[in-house]
Amino acid sequence: MYNKFALFISIIGIFSVVTILPDAFGHGLGGDQAEPLSFGDMEVTVRTELSPSDITVGDIDSANMQVRFFDTLTDENLDKVTYRIEVWQSGELLARNLFYDLDGRLDVKIKPKETCNANNLHECSTYGGSEHVSAPGALFVQGAECTDENLDICARPSITGPIFVKGGLYKIRVDIEAATSPRTVLANLLSYETFVSVAQDQKFSFQTANAEEVPVVIKTYYDHVDNFKFENSDNSISFDMPFDWSPDYVNLVQVVHEEVRVPKTFAPYAEGKQFKGYVNGVEIDQRALLNDPYSSEDTNIIHFLITKNELEKINETLGPSNYDNLKMDLKLVPLAEVSKSSTEFYLVDTKNYEKVPTTVNIAWEGQYGANQEIPFEFTFFNENRELIKDVRYSYIVLDEFDNEIARNDGNDPMNPGIVSVEGLDVQKIYVPSQGQIRVDILVYGTGLGYDPTYAGIGSAIIEIGPGSPTVPVKAAIPSWIKNNAEWWAAGQIDDGSFVQGIQYLIKEDVLKIPPTTQGAVSGSNDIPVWIKNNAEWWAAGQIDDDSFIQGIQYLIKEGIMRIQS
Repeated sequence: MYNKFALFISIIGIFSVVTILPDAFGHGLGGDQAEPLSFGDMEVTVRTELSPSDITVGDIDSANMQVRFFDTLTDENLDKVTYRIEVWQSGELLARNLFYDLDGRLDVKIKPKETCNANNLHECSTYGGSEHVSAPGALFVQGAECTDENLDICARPSITGPIFVKGGLYKIRVDIEAATSPRTVLANLLSYETFVSVAQDQKFSFQTANAEEVPVVIKTYYDHVDNFKFENSDNSISFDMPFDWSPDYVNLVQVVHEEVRVPKTFAPYAEGKQFKGYVNGVEIDQRALLNDPYSSEDTNIIHFLITKNELEKINETLGPSNYDNLKMDLKLVPLAEVSKSSTEFYLVDTKNYEKVPTTVNIAWEGQYGANQEIPFEFTFFNENRELIKDVRYSYIVLDEFDNEIARNDGNDPMNPGIVSVEGLDVQKIYVPSQGQIRVDILVYGTGLGYDPTYAGIGSAIIEIGPGSPTVPVKAAIPSWIKNNAEWWAAGQIDDGSFVQGIQYLIKEDVLKIPPTTQGAVSGSNDIPVWIKNNAEWWAAGQIDDDSFIQGIQYLIKEGIMRIQS
């Protein structure tokens, strides 16, 4: 029997628990951080965050937009800052003005106003505040400084206009015109672009074969959806929305988030069901489709969380003909109900090992077992049994002899953690043999700033059985093959040498690839960038074997790689 206290001590030794100074750029829930720019001996950036973070059109009378200007090397704000703020949506300017603040944290009250009869929407925006004496034209409000706790009463300027009256992606452009002194104007503006998502509920319904009327809500965080359809033959739901598939634009997109909300009383979408998802006819990875039966008593919520990497793979699969496609088609197909096992445990802090308000549930399908890649579902709850949004966590898996089986701490060593946007995450973990495994969890915090409220460590013991023979076993990859992938990714061997090496290994049955239809000889030998990225990440242990093998399968399908029997 494992001693719980001893486990916590052990986890501390396994994880590297460090003070986090987040300096990467990227999206969070209701927030974004731009890539830093050099400013003297500092690396400075802006972070924009909304409060509430999960704005839904029509549910709020006002929101707070916070813009923080800080040095990523020290995590300290710059003071006496003059900002030029612009708010855009779908290429249209909604608001533009100068603002001034003393401490590097600007809070602006946003008051949505839907009515606008002007030709240009920004002409309907009005601004509250007074011109600061030291920063001509910049709005400032004298009074109590704003904190996360006093937004209702603190002194802050305001924007009233057609902002957050439609769902979708909003661009917040921030130009820093002066910093550290209101009279010091920068010779060159420091310009940043950040993006935040605002949700919009769209209501639909369909009739089943038995003439049952079923209401459905699509909660879109990206753009207005259209062409909603229900197919009785497979109980699938599909819809589409505008989207730019050009590679340059896809490279800018961090994630496309859509929710499908269906009553649990409709059997094919009842609690416990699993789903497959498709985008433009291409099946998406299991991690991109998350089922949330917890947030609503009556409704199952299925999330499409399609990352940039997934969008690039879809483009590579469909080819250049998809670049001119102006729509994203999404399809959700329910699968047969499966039997699941689960375990649940609480987290403690890393100093006094006292309980924190975080509970973790790990669930897995009973058909999976030894020598298989098991999709484990990690779910994070707060003290009220609500999902914790935007969790940043790591895990390590050990066998019963304390040998490490798997570890995942994200892709950025400077900003550790896997991001679970909705408090749900699926991780495929290869378990080589039957018996007990131990899963250690470290939650670093939540959001872009690693809020430590729910941070802590915990551990679970899981019994792994033989697994069903209908589930394919994991493809065997000798570890030394990673050397070839690493050398290729680093440019030390060329594409041809890498392909020839992989061809030889497959032919000699050293590298086992699942059955793959071999395409005709390709007119181009160019290997997509995402495959080389996959090889580099796989060699570094940042993605699993299956992700690497998918790249090899793609080369075979496209005829770039030929395998002789």
